[in-house]
Amino acid sequence: MVKNKLDILAIGVHPDDIELGCGATVLKQIALGYKVGFLDLTQGELGTRGNAELRLQEAEAARAYAKAEVRVNLGMADGFFQITPENKIKIIEVLRRFQPDVVLANATHDRHPDHGNACKLTYEACFLSGLSKIKTSYNNQPQTKWRPRKIFNFIQDYDIKPDVVVDVSEYMDQKIELVLKYKSQFHDPNSTEDNTPISSPEFIDKLKGRAIEHGRRIGVRYGEGFTCRDFIGVEDLMKVL
Repeated sequence: MVKNKLDILAIGVHPDDIELGCGATVLKQIALGYKVGFLDLTQGELGTRGNAELRLQEAEAARAYAKAEVRVNLGMADGFFQITPENKIKIIEVLRRFQPDVVLANATHDRHPDHGNACKLTYEACFLSGLSKIKTSYNNQPQTKWRPRKIFNFIQDYDIKPDVVVDVSEYMDQKIELVLKYKSQFHDPNSTEDNTPISSPEFIDKLKGRAIEHGRRIGVRYGEGFTCRDFIGVEDLMKVL
């Protein structure tokens, strides 16, 4: 087993995707004692507000607040990254480095084309990471194959029906604090930058509204939904909400 093995690796194409899409779930899993890491594919340099340097600072502040084990940024081209062998290898190297059992990834399709493209890239990298004939290394040491047991896709802009909902009732307020570590991206009445769909004063209410709706469907106050391509197994039907 690798030295810094993670239980969960959350992957987002832009810094703040993880926090917005599954921040409360991440906070809950960390509070439960699981080791969680963050992987950003790009620096979000094409974002309307802020800049790459600021986004990286905000991303680290969010990691520290969440108490995640590690945050890695692969520096792919925001808006223009491609599903290439080179980019797959970059993700494979991280997967093999941390050997997560579960991966949380971008939405399968969404308003921003990067989200769906990142989902496809992540799925392919997770599969290929389990092939022993693909050779990678870290710190000049050969890596062994590794394939996560499950990939769950968080829900972003589009209202996609989830396959599983996590009860995050005790962590929603912390999620909002986590999201607001990205000060450049959200409402600031003094900002002179152009407005975006997430910089409106009402956006946080919309974020909570979706969590309320997902929570309502499982009988709790707040929930975060995920889709999953695989069957989801349970050991005891009586433990399902």
